[in-house]
Amino acid sequence: MAGGITDTGELYSPYVGLVYMFNLIVGTGALTMPKAFATAGWLISLILLMFLGFMSYMTTTFVVEAMAAANAQLRWKRMEKRKEDDEDEDSSSGVSDSDVLLQDGYERAETRPILSVQRRGSANIFEITERVEMGQMASMFFNKVGVNLFYFCIIIYLYGDLAIYAAAVPVSLMQVTCSITGNHSCSVGDGTKYNDTDKCWGPIRRIDAYRLYLAAFTLLLGPFTFFNVQKTKYLQIMTSLMRWIAFILMIILALIRISRGQAEGHPSMAQLSGIRNLFGVCVYSFMCQHSLPSLITPISKKKHINKLVLLDYILILAFYSLLSFTAIYCFRNDTLMDMYTLNFTNCEIISVAFIRYFLGLFPVFTISTNFPIIAVTLRNNWKTLFHREGGTYPWVVDRIVFPAITLIPPVLVAFCTHDLESLVGITGAYAGNGIQYLIPAFLAYCSRKDTQLVFGSGTVNKHLSPFRHSFWIVFVLIWGFSCFVFVTANIVLSESKL
Repeated sequence: MAGGITDTGELYSPYVGLVYMFNLIVGTGALTMPKAFATAGWLISLILLMFLGFMSYMTTTFVVEAMAAANAQLRWKRMEKRKEDDEDEDSSSGVSDSDVLLQDGYERAETRPILSVQRRGSANIFEITERVEMGQMASMFFNKVGVNLFYFCIIIYLYGDLAIYAAAVPVSLMQVTCSITGNHSCSVGDGTKYNDTDKCWGPIRRIDAYRLYLAAFTLLLGPFTFFNVQKTKYLQIMTSLMRWIAFILMIILALIRISRGQAEGHPSMAQLSGIRNLFGVCVYSFMCQHSLPSLITPISKKKHINKLVLLDYILILAFYSLLSFTAIYCFRNDTLMDMYTLNFTNCEIISVAFIRYFLGLFPVFTISTNFPIIAVTLRNNWKTLFHREGGTYPWVVDRIVFPAITLIPPVLVAFCTHDLESLVGITGAYAGNGIQYLIPAFLAYCSRKDTQLVFGSGTVNKHLSPFRHSFWIVFVLIWGFSCFVFVTANIVLSESKL
């Protein structure tokens, strides 16, 4: 996300891309959705989930359109540069418009004037063949203020992400280990409410155990922020496999409990007070826009990419609904945990100890592998934000200052609070709102404007969003800014009542 153009990587089929996108979207945020559903009521939750899914799909098509426009501009600039170089070498040599333009002959196409390409109606100019990250697209289509605002939004979102991760791992470890060692063994999910001041091990309170785990988590994973870390293919396969085993287990166990008549949940239809957190959780749970360039570019055939993305969103909506509805009917509202996996660490629900520990510690394994990667991404975004052309950073700034300002703030936030539902809600409602709605809408508007300016008013982007009318861009922008106002007003009113 630091911006820049990288290699496309190994190509894969559209259906493999569909699976990758499903895995990207359905992540840790889904674990906080059942509690948010119970708090807001099932009817409001379902309506908001469907609407936000539709909005996320729309802005996803905006990003794909902007990627195609960025590829076209990069290709056009190379063509112009090669044309100038050819003219410098031999002013008498020219390129005729009657030359044959091969359908996939990018190298030959890039040596011809852009008018030649457009006159023949070739769609190749908008083919997505190079991975252009969102930071690079912002630099191409936004002015300086817009670029800085883009990086500010990305950085705030990544800080929220790290704070959520830094809190989720210690919370899971505290809940599991304090239950094991106390008199209330394996009763995490039995409805008993524990305070932070309750005992965990002897004189050690639960909040003390949480902070000890947070310190250990920081000491073990924090140093990776100072180095370069890359996610390996095998690590991705392992974490994806664990995630799906955990999700399927939770759905099946909840369905079994409901079918046996052991369901305890009686969810309300609507509770307006829970909308704020639900909104943030849903936005966070549909987040994929910032990773689309890495995901879409390697797909081999992109002709029906928007239809595949729509299919993905329909499947994700169905999955989220299934997970959340089984949860809110299986468990009482007051017993649902912020991290849904912790509801399955009770002996009465699961008699097999291995499954209890697997689900209880599942966030620990998956989040721990993602934390260093997100931290390095945030560090690189800081470097890009302050980078000046031709300048270099002193060793202390590059190796110490940037990693430090990346790691310290989210750890401090996690030290002060472990309310995961609020952390996810606030991160999604503010920074997530900007990344998922405002930035894609502005990218679509600015890329369309630049495309018409460079290629002419008759040029049509082959990956133009189905929501091509300017009304949809205005609608998304109004919705995004309205959400900022609503969430802020809701927080202020909630705090004033306290």
